[in-house]
Amino acid sequence: MASRNVLTASDVTIEYPAHSVSPSHVAVKGFTLTIEPGEIVGLVGSSGSGKSTLAQVASGQAALKTGSEVQPRIIGGSLQVLGYEMRTIRRNKLTEFTLGVGYVKQDAGTTLTPNMTVAEIVAEPIFLRDRKHDRRDAGLKAATLVDSLLLPVGTMLKQPHELSSGQRQRVAVARSLALDPVLLIADEPTAGVDVSVRGQVIDAIAGFQRARGGAALLVSHDLESLRRAVDRIAVIHEGVVVGLGDIDEVLDDPRHPYVAELARETSDSEW
Repeated sequence: MASRNVLTASDVTIEYPAHSVSPSHVAVKGFTLTIEPGEIVGLVGSSGSGKSTLAQVASGQAALKTGSEVQPRIIGGSLQVLGYEMRTIRRNKLTEFTLGVGYVKQDAGTTLTPNMTVAEIVAEPIFLRDRKHDRRDAGLKAATLVDSLLLPVGTMLKQPHELSSGQRQRVAVARSLALDPVLLIADEPTAGVDVSVRGQVIDAIAGFQRARGGAALLVSHDLESLRRAVDRIAVIHEGVVVGLGDIDEVLDDPRHPYVAELARETSDSEW
């Protein structure tokens, strides 16, 4: 029987294969997590903890890439996303899969098409899915997303080079939401975004998904920006989950030194 969860990870181990003079490297070890429809989960960890690797694999991006660059692969356990087994998913199923899964990479703002306006960039996925889609409707959807992510409406007519890095990142987030994904996987979605609005941007992403019954996995090293938005957090350290549950419960009863460190760092913050 298929799981009702949008994501079910059971004892997942992910490895970067050996290449050239570099040996194989296990980036994620025995990872277990479920995400239910409509649930917003934060994945927290420091640089190199394995969180971005997990995001690449769960979003299908690792399977999509070709060429000589070494990609992570599942070598143990099971990872099901929207009913697809990511360990064995076929390339001819990836287009269908990605219609339901939105993905924001850590440096997504740097990948925007340079000669397109923001309005065109955000609406483009809609027309890639349906070339005959009503242009007025697509434009309204793009404007709504841009506004919800705290960007001036005038941004719609600008091109990427006219925006700051944080603004470009928010445009990339808006684009990832254009198809109303069943699951959004966002890796550091506020990278480059001004500290004063990071929390609001995370809240907007979570609010957009909740309003449409969508779920999200929000990957970040910044626990405070996730605080108001997520239903649960998973804390990952050196590829292993070391904390899982309600954010206050995890921090109030740390079971691992890294979680205790996070708790100390946030103890003086205004929650």
